[in-house]
Amino acid sequence: MALGIAYLDALEHAGAVPVTIPPLKPDSARPLLERLSGLVLSGGPDIHPTAYGADEHAELGPTWPELDRFEISLAREADALRLPILAICRGAQALNVARIGTLFQHVPDRFGGNIDHRQPGYGATPAHSVEIDPDSTLARALGRTTVDVNSYHHQAADEVGRGLRAVAWSPDGLIEAVEAPGRDFVVGVQWHAEAMASELPEQAALFRAFVEAAKRYETSRGEQALAA
Repeated sequence: MALGIAYLDALEHAGAVPVTIPPLKPDSARPLLERLSGLVLSGGPDIHPTAYGADEHAELGPTWPELDRFEISLAREADALRLPILAICRGAQALNVARIGTLFQHVPDRFGGNIDHRQPGYGATPAHSVEIDPDSTLARALGRTTVDVNSYHHQAADEVGRGLRAVAWSPDGLIEAVEAPGRDFVVGVQWHAEAMASELPEQAALFRAFVEAAKRYETSRGEQALAA
């Protein structure tokens, strides 16, 4: 498995010390997360539909069910620990599934082809615009309610998971971001923010907001330890 260096660069520039977690057994999630201050769920292959009780679609891409089980376990354990979470593309889908949500397995079946949700290549070139709920953690993090984003996916949230709400949409109505109200920072975005962070200030600001939440979490954990 390979993880693009752009994730680590974006986090490091935001002030974090990034640690890469390999795909392990699901019961490894809790002891790993207890040593961290935040969790980023990255992009990657399609999530197998057995993770949310659906049959395979004819356009289903390559899958890695063992990775699905581990990342869904990571998301659930991070929730239990109330860790800050930033979930990107597949990561946003894994976050949704972890909270008993479902996915569109092939976006063009539902949304047609007027918006390019699966542009060629990988990088910072925008594919379409996104409208963001002004009363959201995401809007406050980005400092705006409209952004142009890249797009490299053909799966997306369908039924939104428990405790999540949709907070951003592409012009065709596709959910582009979800977050957990009441949590300091639990945000999932469909676009690859890490590929845009070095060129677009608002995308870099998303990583800074996540890192600031991780710092608050670490401070709170330290205060609780002292109180005990």
